[in-house]
Amino acid sequence: MVLASGSGSNFQAIIEAIRSGSVQASIGALIASREGIGALKKASDASIPSHVISPRSFPEESIFAQTLLDTLKHYNPDLIVLAGYLVKLPGVVIKAYPGKIINIHPSILPSYGGKGFYGLHVHRAVIADGASESGCSIHIVTEEFDEGPVIAQSYVSVTPDDTPETLAAKVLEQEHLLLPQTIQRILHS
Repeated sequence: MVLASGSGSNFQAIIEAIRSGSVQASIGALIASREGIGALKKASDASIPSHVISPRSFPEESIFAQTLLDTLKHYNPDLIVLAGYLVKLPGVVIKAYPGKIINIHPSILPSYGGKGFYGLHVHRAVIADGASESGCSIHIVTEEFDEGPVIAQSYVSVTPDDTPETLAAKVLEQEHLLLPQTIQRILHS
């Protein structure tokens, strides 16, 4: 099961790794946090069922949480992958799948993690701090943003001519490699 909020490039990397045989798994469905995102098109192109479950569509968080939980239970996933999912998972969902939800984050955690650190915000902060390296981290999802145990990381060099956009591209390339490798390791270790 994959949850996404954007273009779906990490979702596509997982699809391609499954097609190539480097990941022995199947994707039960995609849950998108909003309509019109690229991940939905990628799911359609790959004949993967998709659902849009937006917290903004529900009058109360508890109804959103229950809808999300019911959808996940329907698919009975062995692993839930947050691939650019920009919605905080409700505690009831995390408690229902302890240690079975992973997230990919565009920094070397614990640095540049937590609320507000996503996408270009992360890369701007890395460059502003003059860091010599960055990268991506995969961690177990807990109830606090980006604070769960880190299970995999990949590093990139930050060069003096990097912009947030060029750094983002370097990190994303590593995400596309690290996420499928980590999924394979988790499911088959």
